[in-house]
Amino acid sequence: MPPKLRPIAHDEEISLVDHLDEIRARLVIGAIVVGVAGALCYWQNHLIFEILDKPLDGRELLTLSPTEPFITTLTLSFYASLLLSLPVLLYQLYAFILPAFSPTERKVALPLLLMVPVLFIAGVAFCYFIVLSPAIDFLLSFNADEFNTQLRARDYYSFAALTMLALGLLFQVPIGILAVTRLGLTTPEKLRQHRRYAYLGIAVLAAMLPTIDPVTLVLEIIPIILLYEGGIVLAAAFGRPPPEIAEPLAEAK
Repeated sequence: MPPKLRPIAHDEEISLVDHLDEIRARLVIGAIVVGVAGALCYWQNHLIFEILDKPLDGRELLTLSPTEPFITTLTLSFYASLLLSLPVLLYQLYAFILPAFSPTERKVALPLLLMVPVLFIAGVAFCYFIVLSPAIDFLLSFNADEFNTQLRARDYYSFAALTMLALGLLFQVPIGILAVTRLGLTTPEKLRQHRRYAYLGIAVLAAMLPTIDPVTLVLEIIPIILLYEGGIVLAAAFGRPPPEIAEPLAEAK
């Protein structure tokens, strides 16, 4: 029987069929975890709705079809289940690609992987506590005298979930900086020299988020810039490539 989920050494050779079996097994595990988390979130959907309704400050939400409450509940439960399942999904991804890394490269990958869910949750929390409420207040009050604004449940929950997801991903900036410096692709000095281009890219990415008002845009840009600068500081302290990577790069130059 081919090994499916046992640890595989870096220099061990396994067949394509074994790789496919491992992928299938890890996908099944991921699907089961997401399914269990989804069932839990659906069971506690009233608590999730209560949490997401707080930024509305008592505003009522509308539904426009008989199926919309059910579909909205399922969609929101799925978003919440992804958040809960993220650590397990990341572990399955890391465990699958781990044999491709040398022992030295594993020392680079493991700390970065452990930081991913922490920064993701930090981004989601920042969006919920800092960004979401001002965004809703600004967008619903903008030119309010000219419109009879009614807030649709499906649109609001999708807006809130996608904004939190996007900020959670953007909070991965320090991970990217540490990764490229530890792998010797760039240096903290070069990142400092070209920070104005990074700031421009950050502004463009923030402008692509669902929150398009200027107030929220500033609230999103500031922490990402701080994370960029913090990532450079971390890279200067811990991001130097190890000798096994730095020496071949120096010889190549």
